[in-house]
Parts: sequence; C-alpha cells; structure tokens
Amino acid sequence: MAKRDYYDVLGVEKGASEAELKSAFRKRAKELHPDRNRDDPKAEDGFKEVNEAYDALKDADKRAAYDRFGHAAFEQGGMGGGNPFGGARGNGDFSSAFADVFDDLFGGFGGQRGGRGGNGGQMRGADLRYNLTIELEDAFSGKQASIKVPTAVACEGCNGTGAAEGAKPENCQTCAGMGKVRAQQGFFTVERTCPTCAGRGQVISNPCGKCSGSGRTRKERALNVQIPKGVEDGNRIRLPGEGEAGLMGGPPGDLYIFIDIEPHSIFQREGPDLFCRIPVPMALSALGGPIEAPTIDGGRARVSIPSGTQSGKQFRLRGKGMPVLRQNREGDLYIEVAVETPVNLTKRQKELLEEFQTIADTEQNSPQNESFFKNVKDFWGRMTS
Repeated sequence: MAKRDYYDVLGVEKGASEAELKSAFRKRAKELHPDRNRDDPKAEDGFKEVNEAYDALKDADKRAAYDRFGHAAFEQGGMGGGNPFGGARGNGDFSSAFADVFDDLFGGFGGQRGGRGGNGGQMRGADLRYNLTIELEDAFSGKQASIKVPTAVACEGCNGTGAAEGAKPENCQTCAGMGKVRAQQGFFTVERTCPTCAGRGQVISNPCGKCSGSGRTRKERALNVQIPKGVEDGNRIRLPGEGEAGLMGGPPGDLYIFIDIEPHSIFQREGPDLFCRIPVPMALSALGGPIEAPTIDGGRARVSIPSGTQSGKQFRLRGKGMPVLRQNREGDLYIEVAVETPVNLTKRQKELLEEFQTIADTEQNSPQNESFFKNVKDFWGRMTS
C-alpha cells in the first residue's frame, strides 16, 4: 500500500512553518494516541503514521530531501541509506518526534518527571493545577478551603501495580528492561524511548481488568487546603503528593493551588497596602471634620479631615492594610478623599450657594483656580503677541 503524503498526514500545507507543523502534530497525536483509543485498533497505526511524518518534516535536512524526492529519500540508498526513523518501520509510536511534545500533551501541569526505565516500570504521576478563587477578606485572615479535584488515583483492584491478581510485571524484551532502544541512522547511533514499553522498562502480560494495566483509575478527590494570611493574587500553594497517582505504582505528582482573589467593592490592593476612596460632602471638605473609614478586618477608623481638603488627598493609616505573607507585619491603609458636589439642591440651598459665591469672588478662596487661570491668561497673551 502506497504511503500517504506526510503533509496530508499532518493536515498542513507544504510551506507550513515549524510552529504550524508542531501544532498540527500535537493535535493529531492527541486524537490518535493508543492510550486514548483503546477500542480502536486503527488508532495505533494512525499514530505511528503521524509520528513518522513529523519526525521527517521537523528536521530541515530531511524535509528538504522529502520535498525533492518524496518517500524515496528515506528508502535504502536515500539520505545516506537506512531508515531515518530508526529501528523497524512501525515501531516509531514513541520515537523522538513524539518525545518532543510528550509533556505538553500528557504531562499535566508539571509533566511526568523521572521514573522511566530501570525503575520497575514505574512512572511518576503528573502534577495538577487547581484554580481557587477567594475573597479579599479570606486573604486577610486566612482560611481553610475545601476543594474537589478530579484526578487519577491508585487502582484499588491491583493496588496500583497494573497487574492482575497473581501476575507480575516482566522485563520488556525489546529493550531488555532499559526503557530505551538504539538504532543506526546513517553514521550515527540514536537512542530512543522503547516503543513496546513506552520507556517503562517492563510490560504486563496479564493486566488488571479495572485499570487496563495502568495501575490507576479516575476519581474526584476531596481535599482541605489551608490558605495562609497575606496570600496574593497569582500565588500558588504546593501540596506534595496530592497530584495524579503514578503509573504502575509510581510515586504521585504534586498539586498546585493557584490563588485568584476577587475584586473588592470597597478596597483596592497593591501588595500589602490597601486603598479606599471615600466621597466627602463639599461642606465637610471645606469646613473640616471627622469621617469614619472602614478597615479590612470589619472595624472602623476615625479620620480627621482638615478644612480645605481637596479631592485626591490621601490619609495614611499605619498597620491597617494586609498582612505580609510569612512576615510578622502589616501594610497600610490609604484613605483618599473624593469631594462630592451636591445635587438636587433646594431653592434655599441655591440661594445660600449663590450668596457664598458672591462673597468668595472677593475673598480669593480658590487659590488653585486663580493660579490656573493666571497661567491661562499668560498663555493666551503669548499666543497673541
């Protein structure tokens, strides 16, 4: 049967960039990976075909040869002779092309690190990420949150080994338990992940019926997470060993809790400091007087507003901000005054304001206004001279 064109296999145009090739490969590899298509015998062949196509096209020299000679470039006598993919045709389902993006596709948050080959077939479980939204008050006082995380747990039927009762994992005959195989590629010897055992070094001839030999099943776990005081938006909390269970009894990964703090209706946060903008009546800002400011702990703070206070003026309340994470100190609370112009005036109020305005015109009660329009007058003078 004639081989399909490699570009058609990946679903890209002949002039596709490296990024487009990699993206197409990731997509097709996800769709056809044998672990996700256990009931489809054709998926494995399709997966090998996609892997072979990407392994050829990702290399600039191989791709140039393929564009010129087609599949003949990789047959005996082409490109220095031999199979450029190493080993026998059809054993490339976990070759170097797939290894390039293995962690991106199936590695969870932190990927599956270590444990490949020479470790009884065990593989470390993937790290997981959980986004937890909390309120600013929770970040101030700390809290214990209950979360539910869908994850892979050790199979109860085989205690995580992947083998049926009475059965044991056996050394892979393809790689002799090493998890890797070597193949001649022109003048070079290339080492790749073993396609038979997927790098584990062992295979299970009689797998567990509940987990199909993986040693783990899907389950939703309930966990309690302690949120420390002073945590900030974007901080992460690591829970060692609370990630996915490892393959065939391997160690579990970790769980990372990423904190997202909801916007607050009163306070804005900048690091350990809080800011609160309080509308102040025009008369109070002019005459001066006390106001009550809220604090993040639910209390009240008395702030004295001097007479003539302008909009934007800030008053600092030391130690009334957020606690600093892992430090025995607190930030500050800044109260910003916003002078509010009165609305819906009564006839009497208008009369009083008009009387005030008449007096203010002669008393120079608005120095900023006067300074500004003096500068404007000078500007106009320069422009017309």
